[in-house]
Amino acid sequence: MFELDRHLAQDIVDRAMAILPYNVNVMDRQGLIIGSGDSSRIDTRHEGAQLVLANQRVVALDEQAAACLQGVKPGINLPLLHAGRLVGVLGITGDPDQVRPFAELLRMTAEMLVEQRVLQAEQHWRGQQQEAWLVNLLDRKYAIESLTEDAERLRMRWNWPLQPCLICLSAETDHQHAQGQLVTQMRARHPADIVLPLGLHDVLWLRSGKSHAPKLSWLEQVDKRDWPVGRLLIAEAIDSLADLREATEALLNLRDYAQDLRLSERLIRLADYRLAVLLHHLQPSWTVHQLLAPLEPLRQADGNGQLLHTLRVWLAHNGHAQSCAAALAIHRNSLRYRLERIAEITGLNLDAMPHRVLLSIGLSLLPEK
Repeated sequence: MFELDRHLAQDIVDRAMAILPYNVNVMDRQGLIIGSGDSSRIDTRHEGAQLVLANQRVVALDEQAAACLQGVKPGINLPLLHAGRLVGVLGITGDPDQVRPFAELLRMTAEMLVEQRVLQAEQHWRGQQQEAWLVNLLDRKYAIESLTEDAERLRMRWNWPLQPCLICLSAETDHQHAQGQLVTQMRARHPADIVLPLGLHDVLWLRSGKSHAPKLSWLEQVDKRDWPVGRLLIAEAIDSLADLREATEALLNLRDYAQDLRLSERLIRLADYRLAVLLHHLQPSWTVHQLLAPLEPLRQADGNGQLLHTLRVWLAHNGHAQSCAAALAIHRNSLRYRLERIAEITGLNLDAMPHRVLLSIGLSLLPEK
């Protein structure tokens, strides 16, 4: 149920008096002046407003009628309605015949501001409820059936398939302000999508899984608009709330992985790092420790990082010596020497596919120098 407050009342007064050459008062449902161009009248009782409240009609008061009432000056007083319900009273001070032409203008201005305030309050409430819903989405103890019921209550429409994307804010921004700003901009730009603040530094973007995934050009466009976007993480399209829970968790793990390994890419697809992200999330487990064990002596022996870099490039070129040597700008004999040193230090056979896979997985868990 809407209640007129002092801030909105004074806002109505200020906006009306910017275009009307008369003093304006706003009274609450008890006839108390809570907004006025004359500050001395704030918190005084207006008996003319009480007549409006009692009869729910316009009351015009000339000098003689006003003199008979307490706290009243000549003018016109009008009922302020919202959704057919009386929420307050509007008053214009002056000769009734002179101010009468402005009465409906005042009412229209006031009711427009009331409607705007109600919509803002509803959006704020729904936003808070959606944020709470998102917290429950990430809580595995919260049943999927309850999530579905909550989403229906909040009128969150699901048009499956959906593609979850995680927008990470720029590191140099004021996150509290930037997150709200970005959510507003995204909702205006993509009205058919679901855009929700996640934590303090991220925004979850649930877009149609039937359309093409965002590309680097999307980041270029938001940069031109000066949106506070640092990085965009993209998961595959999903078809249920259960999958949405899994995908959102995976995107958060991808975010942590990208930060810890200092990845330079601004657009990252979960599919390209799925295994590495999963293992990174399991650190410091025994399994991950064993995966990294062969690389530990190599890290200790490789002071300048040359051997680790060589190994990365060699694996990236699928063990093709010629293209790897070209990428490193070294002779093939130099490459062969480095690979022999790597094999000697790690105790692994670089020609054996299981050992290559082991090294590749281990390197994916180490940040590049």
